[in-house]
Amino acid sequence: MNRSAFVLQEMGLSPLWRPRGEPGVPNSPEPQAAAVAETAAITVATPPRVAAVASTAPVAAPAPVEVNEVAPQTKQPHTLPIQDWDSLHAQVAACQRCELAKTRHNVVVGRGNPTARLLIIGEAPGEQEDRQGLPFVGKAGQLLENMLAAAGINSEQDVYICNVVKCRPPGNRNPAPAEIASCASYLQWQIDTVKPDLIVALGRFAAHTLLNSQAPISTLRKQLHHAHGRPLLVTFHPAYLLRSPGEKAKAWQDWHQVKCQLAS
Repeated sequence: MNRSAFVLQEMGLSPLWRPRGEPGVPNSPEPQAAAVAETAAITVATPPRVAAVASTAPVAAPAPVEVNEVAPQTKQPHTLPIQDWDSLHAQVAACQRCELAKTRHNVVVGRGNPTARLLIIGEAPGEQEDRQGLPFVGKAGQLLENMLAAAGINSEQDVYICNVVKCRPPGNRNPAPAEIASCASYLQWQIDTVKPDLIVALGRFAAHTLLNSQAPISTLRKQLHHAHGRPLLVTFHPAYLLRSPGEKAKAWQDWHQVKCQLAS
């Protein structure tokens, strides 16, 4: 048993994304038609049900697709230069640039290794994130951790996680253009300072913001883009996977591409 499988078993989440036909893995019922066409498969722990789809062959790292840099949608207000991570946290905590400052409980800057090889960017904090002041700590965050572990990615050493905006939009609505522009300098500083080998955009909204594109996620997936001076891959937001478990096989393909890209 490898380290990832052992850790997940100890967490009570095993088996996780193991191909059908391996020793100790029973054959599962015939997968949904949409998942049959996928080349890799997963069993993601989303208690109490577990989805399993067969795996056939690894997915090669995709060819690069050049994308223009993202331009702010509105002019950003003048701010003092951010000197270091303490300065970033202090500026975000005191930020009053947009209306989200009036409704937030806590700002959510980010978590993880500030020199990580992999930078994961989501849309905006949710209810649990707003209360705890950390990104991806609710059910979607648990699923994200499971997916990283199954792909053999160490979330403590290899990953830094943040969002496009640093405050929760009321009712978990999409951030407004002015709110995105208000946080753009914070996000750009994080990208420039982490200097990741790879960025992963979680979900349609983060992908559209980072790539300055309105293309559907089905088009943006499986391509290696470049934005903000860094290679970038697009995958589903884990909250979407909780609502649409039939897409988990596609998500496994995406995370396999992430693993291949980091290994290249």
